[in-house]
Order: sequence, then structure tokens, then C-alpha cells
Amino acid sequence: MLKKVGLLSLMCLCTFQASAGEVRVYAAASLTNAVSDIAKIYQQQNPATKVVTVFGASSALAKQVESGAKADLYFSADEDWMKYLVQKQLINQRQVKKALGNQLVAITPMNMDIPFGPTRQFNFANAFKGHLCTGQMESVPVGKYAKQSLTALGWMTPLQGRIVGTDDVRSALAFVERGECDVGIVYQTDALISKKVKIIGIFPAKTHDPIVYPAALTKVGEKNKEAVQFERFMLKNARAKAIFTGYGFSDVN
Repeated sequence: MLKKVGLLSLMCLCTFQASAGEVRVYAAASLTNAVSDIAKIYQQQNPATKVVTVFGASSALAKQVESGAKADLYFSADEDWMKYLVQKQLINQRQVKKALGNQLVAITPMNMDIPFGPTRQFNFANAFKGHLCTGQMESVPVGKYAKQSLTALGWMTPLQGRIVGTDDVRSALAFVERGECDVGIVYQTDALISKKVKIIGIFPAKTHDPIVYPAALTKVGEKNKEAVQFERFMLKNARAKAIFTGYGFSDVN
């Protein structure tokens, strides 16, 4: 009888192990709150699946995936880094889905009063005395968008020497929250989660490339049933979509 109980217990354990799984999600820093909330809900509904999230600059995450990081799902803040991983044959183009949109905004600490006018006639460099923080302009998506807008508005040259490039958009937000930068250029979604900054203006969409967040299963993730199911939940489930909308993202599907 004891042997039968032991055998039954072993069979149950094996069944649990077979059904349990892990999904590793590499997502842009600006997605931290939304994806974390969605992962929490998914795990409550699927307790046998563990969702491991890694957040950072889309550029840094793409390089990690290229270097062999075990990522099942890559969620970028721009299309360039998704194309990079497709070119490296780590993601199949057919897996890429344009999921979300965002807006580029200028922010300041709550206690500062800095004017903003998104036109070439407005002298933005003279509107404040300190530094401007945004993502690194050559690699981090928010920094690339910021560079495009500042260039289009004719503000780049007057601001030379005063622009601080950060590792990701959340770092730029933190610099402004602490008052280390008078102005920051971040996504609207990042500005909305902070009680320490205020939005002073929105950069016209025509001054930068469309802000599109593509998501895709990696070639590793395609073979992971749990990853396939989580991606479907994150991009298609009504509750998940409501979370993205609640944080200020737009749906580009």
C-alpha cells in the first residue's frame, strides 16, 4: 500500500512538473508597469506558469538576446531594434506584431514653470537654464525620437552641451524627478505614472518617426507553449488591453 501511495505521489509530481512552465519576457522600460500588471493577472489565472520579466532599453535588451539571453518574447519601444533581431535571424518576421503607440512629451519637475512651444520660432534653449535629459540619442528609442524632434524644430544646436543621455527612459524620468535635469523628454506613459513631474508639452507627431511598440516571440519562444499563450493573452485579452490603455498607450492594431 505504501509503495502505491509513493508511486501515486511521484506520478502527481511528474504531472505538475510537466504542466509547469516559464515565460521570459524582455520588454522596453516604458512597459514596466503595464507588463508587470498583466503578468501578475496571467499568473493568477495560470499558477503553473511563471512569467519572468526583464525591463530595460530596447537596444540593450536586443543586444542581450543577440548574446544568447534566453528570451521567449521581445517587446520593443521602436521598430528598428525589432528589425535588428529579425536580421540576426533570432526572430521570424511573421511573428512581429505592431501592438502599441505612444506620444513624446516634455516634462519638468512639479515646482518649475518652464514655457514650451513646439515651433521653430520658439527659443526652447532660452526657456530654461539647466540640462535636458532623455535616452541616449544614438541607441535608446526615446532618445532617437527626441533627437528627431529637436532637429526638426531647430533646437538641437542651441542645446549642445546641455543634453544628458540616459540608459533608458525611466532613468531620464528619474533625473527630472530628482531635479537633476530641468527638462526631460520621455513618453507620455512614463510622465503619467509620476507625481513628481508635469507635462509641459507634446512634440508634434510629424517631428519624429511614428512611436510604435512591436512585440514578437523569439525563435526560442515559438517552441514554448506557455510563451505562445502568454503573448496571446497580453496582446488580445480585453483585460490586458484595458491595462495598456489605462497607462496611456494607444492601440495600433
